[in-house]
Order: sequence, then C-alpha cells, then structure tokens
Amino acid sequence: MERTLEKSKAPDLKITIEDIRAAREVIKGRIRRTPLRESPFSVARAPEGSQVFFKFENEQLTGSFKIRGALNTMLSLSKEDRERGVVASSAGNHAQGVAYGAKVVGATANIVMPATAPIVKINATRSHGANVILHGEVYDDAYAKALELEKEKGWIFVHPYLNPQVIAGQGTIGLEVLEDLPDVDTIVVPIGGGGLISGIALAAKSLNPKIRIVGVVSDQAPMMMRMFYGETFAAIQAEKRSALLQPKRVTTIAEGIAVKNASPIMFETHIKRLVDDIVAVNDDEVAAAIVSLLEKAKTVTEGSGAAGLAAVMAGKIAGGKKIAVILCGGNIDLNVMSRVIESGLRHEHRLARIALVVDDLPGNLQRITTVMAEERANVLEVYHDRVSPELSLRETRIDFLVETSNQEQINTLHQRLRAQGFKVLG
Repeated sequence: MERTLEKSKAPDLKITIEDIRAAREVIKGRIRRTPLRESPFSVARAPEGSQVFFKFENEQLTGSFKIRGALNTMLSLSKEDRERGVVASSAGNHAQGVAYGAKVVGATANIVMPATAPIVKINATRSHGANVILHGEVYDDAYAKALELEKEKGWIFVHPYLNPQVIAGQGTIGLEVLEDLPDVDTIVVPIGGGGLISGIALAAKSLNPKIRIVGVVSDQAPMMMRMFYGETFAAIQAEKRSALLQPKRVTTIAEGIAVKNASPIMFETHIKRLVDDIVAVNDDEVAAAIVSLLEKAKTVTEGSGAAGLAAVMAGKIAGGKKIAVILCGGNIDLNVMSRVIESGLRHEHRLARIALVVDDLPGNLQRITTVMAEERANVLEVYHDRVSPELSLRETRIDFLVETSNQEQINTLHQRLRAQGFKVLG
C-alpha cells in the first residue's frame, strides 16, 4: 500500500515480523541476497569454542545494508510524494540508498551530508543522480539542515532510522541470517541510529526468542549505550577503565555509527526490549578489525562495517557458540585506508615507530640499521631532526617506521638499541 510520509515528533515505529516479510517481497530482485559465511580465520578473543560467521552486507548494492530500508521506503511512496521529491540526511550510506531508490521510482533526491563525509560516499551518491548538499561536521548537523529543507521546499523527508519502512527493510537481514544459520545464538550488530539493530533483532527474536542480540557503538558516540545502561553506565566505565564521555567533536573512523544524540524513540520502541547488551569499541580496535578482514578474509569494510568484529576481537562479546557478525558496509575512503592499515598493523604489533636520540656522528645510523637488520626488522621510513629545541647541538633525533612480527621483536629492538648507548624515546 502506498503511503505519504509526514514529519512527526513521535512517529509510530512499531512493526511486526509480517512487515519485515512484506518488505522482503517489495525489495526482492532489486538488492543482493548477501552471503553468510564462517570466518576464514581464527578470530582472536572470540568466546572459547565458538564459531564466528560474517554477513557480508559490505557486498550489497551501494556497498551497504542501507539500500534495504531506503528502497523499501521509496517504493512505498505515493505518486504525489515521488513528484514532490525527497530529502534525506546521511553520513553516506543512507544517502546512496535513498539516491538509488529515488532513481528506481523516478523521484528527485536531495541529500544533506556532513562536510566530513568520505569523498567516496559523496561521489557515489552523486553518481546515482542525487543533489548533494554538504553541511556541518557530523550527522546531527546534516539532519538539522535536512529538516529545514523539508519545511522550506516541501520535500518528503526520508529518515535513516525513525521510519517503520526503513526498519522493516533492514530487518530482512535477520530473516536471511536465520535461514542460512538456523542455530545461530548470537548476532552482533553495529549501532548508529538504531534502525539496523532494531530490524534484525525483531526478525531474529520473532523466530527464536533465545537469540542474543549485541549492539556495538563507537566509544566516541556512546549515547545509546549510556541510555541502555542508565545509572550503571558509570560503573561500567570504571570497570573497563575507559571514559565513554560525549566529545565536543566526533572524529571516529567509524563515521557510519557516529550519531551523537541517541533517539529515545528508537530506544523505547525496540532497543530497550530486544537488545541484550551494548558494548563500545575504539578506533584502534576498529582499525585492527578492518586490517584482519582485508588481509585474512579478502574483504573491504569501512569503520562502522568492521565494528562488530572489532568487539569480538577485543574480547567484548561474552558467550555464544555460533556468532553472526554483521559487516554492514564497505564504503571506505581510499585516502583514509592507508592510515587505517597503519593503525591496524600497529595495534597488532606488526608495524612500529621507533624514535631515537643519538650523537650526531658518522656511523651511528649504520649501527642502528645493523641492529634492525640482524633482528629482521624491515625499515620503511627514516626521518632526521636536528633542529628541535630539546636537542643539544651535537644530538639528532631519528624516527623509524619499521615492519615487525610481534611485540616481542619490538621489545628486543628497544633492548639492543639501548645496549648500543642510544636513547629510545617512549
């Protein structure tokens, strides 16, 4: 049935398993049924005796799960609303889904994206024929601008998660997971606005109420976790020795889940009653997961897409014998990729930066590189600094970027360089 979407302060987000099944029929043939495969590598710190499976939504059309909900929504619009045009706010993936859906139904799409959105997502959105408007630094800024345009231009606002058609569309992932792995007992899902986890949780628990749903947020945008744990949130921070505070500026590489202000409506309608746990991951953990997936599973994920695996690899998923991890997106900016790879390799102690202060004398550089060669550490970069104010006139600082095998090798390098009389910084 066609519907006209209207702005509402408290939209009715209640859906059923039948709504999700109906969404599946609506989008069938227009999206990919992505594979669910067991991890090709042993996942570090996964629960003992567990099997980890990946749902490859990074292989979806437009590179993200977002096309499911966006397309279901666009196909539900009335002819009148299609002619008026639509507006959406997005960090990138919802933008592409709405742009693609608008092209399918013949509507004009106007997408507000934060200026910090990855260029790959901006260009991809434009490639589907959408008008892209860059505004603000984070998703919340773009969202506010989209609401202004809705009122000013009369466009239909397609919300990325406060929308029952969107939630139902995302829930089709849950149906596929249960069909491919009927005995799954834990599903790990990244949380941004909450539409993905709400849809998956509703589908999964409607079919098997015993399935455990674990959400994953960025430690830079932990408000849904704060809402979930309430008064015990501070105690959780103390236990984990981490300060999950609300930063003034969100800079995480997992920009797809960088929603500063969690929705109380999403929380009360779905997450509060369907989600069993929410954990937080930091950028180093996300980078390590991206690198593992790239190197060992031969698949590319963006920061938010790897957040679920990051939680498993960091030992934050308690229990579970058959764990499905949703790799929700693969649209990573290539300009960011090199930094992510370096961070991931450093997290795994396979890349190290070693800084030394030495006497500025002939032969010292050779002595240093000889130690590194003997320890089979491959030097990638060398940088000399002779002018920093903390150095004496006869000193120089030398910074090395070195390929290593593990933390033990790095420790050995430090010990041998100190034994040579060099000052190792850090």
